[in-house]
Amino acid sequence: MINRRTDLTSNVVDFCRFLRSHDFRIGSEEEATALRAMSLVTPDDRSRFALALQVALTHNAQQVQQFPELFDQYWKELEKAVDSKTKDSRKKNGKQNGTQQPSFDALKSWLNGQKNNEETETASHSITETLSQKDFSLVPADQLAELVRIIQEVSQALARKLNRRREKSHSAQEFDLKNTLRRNLRRGGELVELVYKRPRRNRVRLVVLADVSKSMDLYSTFLIQFLYAFQSVFRRIETFVFSTQLHHVTADLKQQSFQEALRELSEHTAGWSGGTRIGPSLWTFANDYGRLLNRETLVIILSDGWDTGDPNVLAEAMQRIQQKSCKVIWLNPLAGNPTYQPRTAAMQAVLPYVDVFASAHNIESLKALGKWL
Repeated sequence: MINRRTDLTSNVVDFCRFLRSHDFRIGSEEEATALRAMSLVTPDDRSRFALALQVALTHNAQQVQQFPELFDQYWKELEKAVDSKTKDSRKKNGKQNGTQQPSFDALKSWLNGQKNNEETETASHSITETLSQKDFSLVPADQLAELVRIIQEVSQALARKLNRRREKSHSAQEFDLKNTLRRNLRRGGELVELVYKRPRRNRVRLVVLADVSKSMDLYSTFLIQFLYAFQSVFRRIETFVFSTQLHHVTADLKQQSFQEALRELSEHTAGWSGGTRIGPSLWTFANDYGRLLNRETLVIILSDGWDTGDPNVLAEAMQRIQQKSCKVIWLNPLAGNPTYQPRTAAMQAVLPYVDVFASAHNIESLKALGKWL
């Protein structure tokens, strides 16, 4: 059933959900692109608006063929809902003020491909955009389901992007337009030399160590959800959790639904939501699982850095991890606060051995992982 909304922004977001129900792979990035497209076309030009959405939301020839029918189906059903609501609104309010609510006028006008003389205000940000920028600890309970959905989509989109790397090729496998144009610039634009690309064998392995101690309670569930969804697409990943001890949980995240996996981990992982011993935990990893590290391994550590243990143990463990891997990324939820400074003894001990130090407090910060992976 198609739900009626009173502004175009919300209806575009709902249209994205409608397409997902028809097996379109649409994530938050595609939704944001579709919403940006709204600013490039006039609302009364329905054909151009449909084309803009088609460009933003389709990925292959089959979807391009399906799109016009699905577009018409959605917006025609929506028009019927608006007609019904408009009639009800006239019955209730027509005698009092003689006019319809402006938001219904604007939407009704657009659905009919007509211009509307009234100036109406549409929301500048969708629910998705708002949630993407909100700290995980501040998300209302009634929006948690939507937040989890967005986290899943962002995580899987990032994993697919990491899988889709390309490299130059001398054989004609896939035409590379961008590099072809670049190489032929000195020839006056004449396409004399063609460049091709092919899938590159991706040897990158991710190793993730997530802090699940008490101080991370507000964030660890969302971060584990992110890892669970990421692991469903990107197989070259090893996941560990730690608080007072280190636990290898890659297999646990593969064999069950996320809710079951989280329940099992929280009930059977010693120290879950307890104290923090970052130094000994990372030392255990470096000593017992060092074989996982090489120059093609990216290590991601998710932790707020609250630890009262010996900073020398932590520093030595971090040094060993950095020496064996190609990059170490430390994501700290507290870094999302503009006033935060990594002044604890633990953070001071690890920073010399960290290549990227960033926040992990909302969806936007998780999206930023893409530029470091």
